Order: sequence, then C-alpha cells, then structure tokens
Amino acid sequence: MSSSQRHVKASLMGEPYRTEIATRGITAIADEPADHGGTDTGMRPHELLLGALASCTAITLRMYADRKGWDTGGIHVEATLDRTQEGRDVESRIHLEVSFGKDLTPEQTERLLQIAGACPVHRTLESPIHLTRGLKA
Repeated sequence: MSSSQRHVKASLMGEPYRTEIATRGITAIADEPADHGGTDTGMRPHELLLGALASCTAITLRMYADRKGWDTGGIHVEATLDRTQEGRDVESRIHLEVSFGKDLTPEQTERLLQIAGACPVHRTLESPIHLTRGLKA
C-alpha cells in the first residue's frame, strides 16, 4: 500500500468571494462571477475541480503516449459537469471529451481512452472519499 499527501491553503481576505489558493509557492485564484456576488477574477470552485481532472487526464495521456513513442500532437481534454441537487442530495456526472492534434489509429485512440480513466485524479474521484473538518487553533 502506498500513501501520498498533498496540501493546499485557501485564503479569503476581503473581496466578497475572491480566494487565493496556494501550494508549493504557487498561487491560483478562485472566485464567483459578478452575477453571484463575486469579482469574476478566478475560476469557480467546480471549474477548478474540472480543471484538475482535465489537466491530470492530459498529463497522463502525454506520459503514456511518450512511453509508447506515439506522436499525438496536442492533447485536449474538455470536462463537463452536470450537477443536480434536490435538498441535500447531490448527483454529479462528469463527462470527458478527449481529442488529439494528430491522427491516430483506432487502436491507439481506444487505448488512450482507457488510459484516460487511469489518471490519479480520476481514480480519486471514483474511489471513496472521506472528508473531515477541524478548527485550526
């Protein structure tokens, strides 16, 4: 069994919803659009989630294609979230569309679609997730 840990800090310091996300000395911004009371200076939290999945998928595909010596050209992954909520019950469906800058054989594209489901973020989202909360002193 292997274990890994990642750490990200989010800080909301004044503007209504503009939140700075930091890890390893790198920062990103999350926000809400103006019509939801934000300043629209960053991606919405669900967009960040989709971005994590799409980017991890693209990276995983690049790593695999490079190992195989396949010239895919650019790798493009679009992630779409369809989220429905009734009371506290939420059902989410995420669809990934993958495309490549160069023509590949049907066998290569089929294999790459299989590999897309093996990216670490994909596997995390499909596995049990246990959320806990605490108050930092």
